[in-house]
Amino acid sequence: MNEPQAKRASPFGWLRRGWRNVREAGTVQLALTVMLLGLAMLIARYSWVLPGSEPTPLISEAERAFYDLRAYYAADLVEEDKRVVLVVYTDQTLIAARKRSPLDRGLLAKTLRTLDTFEPKAIGIDILFDQPQDEDEELIATLRGMKTPVAVAYAAKATNPDDIEFEQQQYLEQFMARLKGSNARPASIRLDNTFGATRLWPDIREGIPPLLGRVMLADAGEPATAFANYEGAIDYRRPKYQDSVLFPPAQIDLFVDPDPEILPFLKEQYAGKYILIGGDIVDYDRVETTFTSINGEVPAGIAVHAEIIAQMLDNRVLQPIPTWMLWAMAALVVLIATLTALLEWPARKLALFGVAQLLIFQGTPVLLQVRNVDTYGLPVVGWLIGWVLVYTAVTVAARASGAVQRNFAASALGKYIPRDIAQAIIDKPELLSLGGEKRAIFVLFSDLEGFTKMSHAIAPEMVAKLLNRYLDMLSQVVLDHGGVIDKFVGDAVVAFWGAPISRPDDGERAAKAGYALWQAGEAFRAEVAAMDPDLPKIGKTRVGLHFGEAVIGNFGGATRIQYTALGDSMNTAARLESANKALDSSVMASREFAEASGLDWWRPMGRVVLRGRSSPVDLFEPAPDFPPADRTVLAEACAKALSGDRDGAVRLAQDVADRHPDDSALRNLVKRMLEMNEGGTYVLG
Repeated sequence: MNEPQAKRASPFGWLRRGWRNVREAGTVQLALTVMLLGLAMLIARYSWVLPGSEPTPLISEAERAFYDLRAYYAADLVEEDKRVVLVVYTDQTLIAARKRSPLDRGLLAKTLRTLDTFEPKAIGIDILFDQPQDEDEELIATLRGMKTPVAVAYAAKATNPDDIEFEQQQYLEQFMARLKGSNARPASIRLDNTFGATRLWPDIREGIPPLLGRVMLADAGEPATAFANYEGAIDYRRPKYQDSVLFPPAQIDLFVDPDPEILPFLKEQYAGKYILIGGDIVDYDRVETTFTSINGEVPAGIAVHAEIIAQMLDNRVLQPIPTWMLWAMAALVVLIATLTALLEWPARKLALFGVAQLLIFQGTPVLLQVRNVDTYGLPVVGWLIGWVLVYTAVTVAARASGAVQRNFAASALGKYIPRDIAQAIIDKPELLSLGGEKRAIFVLFSDLEGFTKMSHAIAPEMVAKLLNRYLDMLSQVVLDHGGVIDKFVGDAVVAFWGAPISRPDDGERAAKAGYALWQAGEAFRAEVAAMDPDLPKIGKTRVGLHFGEAVIGNFGGATRIQYTALGDSMNTAARLESANKALDSSVMASREFAEASGLDWWRPMGRVVLRGRSSPVDLFEPAPDFPPADRTVLAEACAKALSGDRDGAVRLAQDVADRHPDDSALRNLVKRMLEMNEGGTYVLG
């Protein structure tokens, strides 16, 4: 038997009571609460940036800190990535060349000629040629003669105003123009430095060449099509071993007139690789990243381009969170905070619930980050602030109302309907207004066999005592299973599920109630027999179950109303209850009820035309302990009956009945199949 509905529904009763208190707090208080809920919604959505792309004061910095933290600890730990190699100018290179800026292009030209013999996949140069140098002719000639595709750094004043002046860009354009027709072509080296750190891929701008990594992969015949329009987060990784690096660097001096003895070794190391050439100098082109606030490291910009290339090679596309989902999450935070504030739970239980929500708020972004979801822009801190604001506002409003609780009314109504429905009527008195609506409901109709005959043979006082005891037992069964007691008709009980409040498991509740009602009737028979052996024997309790539409509501006059259900569904349930006598059964349901109940304990019991009806009804009997194999055979028998195979149906049904010799309902089924019409239907007399 299910747990009493009153116990299960009490938290929701407190919830509705709390919301009623908020409504009764007054117009001004309610308006202020709504305004604060709206403000919390905006904070929970726009805690990173405001609609004008300006950082949200105070909160934005905290959001970035939490993002950096989860991105760092969720990052993959990997060994040295040998697919991408760095050829770098170092401080020692500059000292040896006695030239700091611009970087020595003679070294670069010689290095390119050496690297070209190694047959790498592609070469990327992260150095701007934005001002003239004596070695330019040599470099241009080298670039034009390269067999290996080369991506040459490009920047525009419109996108990199701090890195290049107008005159510098003019020279850069002239330099690039001299490379046309060769394997060298421009590639953007612009990185996104929003909020002081490179966390994102740069946005794609019209008129600007593709990003350095995109050009290199395309030229190498490995275009990363999934990243064609990608503007999400850079999925940085961490070295698996302490003091190791992700990308093996080599000083550019190594490739200037190298010793012939080491050339085979160098070719083996650099053949088929993506090679990036740039600076790794202490105070030159250093870039703060997502990890800088955690580990303090400020890598060279060339290392960021290497990470971007590796991300494309690994196809690590971080899935963005749609804008609509960000709004949905913000709304969910407001809803959860509101519900939490309305719960009248003990402080300890409420605190645990709050801590659980805090863990979810912090754990969900980490989980998403681990699952390759781009959580940049996910307003985690905004959720917390919004939650606190909503909780405070709703709690203050609820406490301010001081509305009188109507526990007595709930208790009184709870004698006829489940307590959660009773509380709904208390919270919404208009439910008691006259009128009705059409609803699909589960109907139960029961009757006690032989009670009327017995009532004529005993004293009226004993009749009243036994009837009250019987109805009390059956009423408790209905209420414990969340049903509404429609009416008592003598010893008959009429109940339904699905109104005024419907639940997803109403069918299961009603089915179990019908079976429990029959069990309660058997217990009553035993109780009466033990009370006085001289009392006439009481028959069994018969139950009919049906699912269908009915008109539900309050009907009556100004002085007296009754909440009841009207319609053919009620009549069908009553006919099914009455049919039990002719079927030698105790509980019988229609196909509509059985299928809507969601339970698998039903055994098919043929098709009949009920008394006073014209349409046939498929019968199903609850049999939780019936063997599944026999249940399957009965289904086959009924199918054969409907197809016109009377002999096959009888044979299968008889086999099952023979295995259950004490089952009168099965014997009755066999008898009916012998007498059914051509449509497989038996007409009850």
